[in-house]
Amino acid sequence: MTFSQSDHLIVRLKSVVVETRCGIHPWEQHPERPNKLSIDISLFAKLEHRSLATFGYIDYDHIRDFLKGFPEREHTPLLETLLDEIVDKCFADDRVEACRVSITKLSIFNECEPAVEVYRTRAMWK
Repeated sequence: MTFSQSDHLIVRLKSVVVETRCGIHPWEQHPERPNKLSIDISLFAKLEHRSLATFGYIDYDHIRDFLKGFPEREHTPLLETLLDEIVDKCFADDRVEACRVSITKLSIFNECEPAVEVYRTRAMWK
């Protein structure tokens, strides 16, 4: 981690699989053939107290709801655009100090699964 050395709660949404129209290759621009994506999100919230029970919880439902809407999105050429939009959702909770978001394109190539990932701190996001 690149932020302070204090303790953090990490909340994750792992392997969220969605379909959406995205990509710059000609074969990715057919609306009837959306790309299948796997999205991983980690939210880092600084712990101020010893007890997790006094912290409360980080609500990730708004992020999950946002991702569930991906099939209805207009075509997005760059995965980096999707990353930026997801990061915005991550910082909706003021306690989230940093986040890590990765998007992997599933089944686009036979030999690999291309992915992009970003780690953002709230200070850099503002």
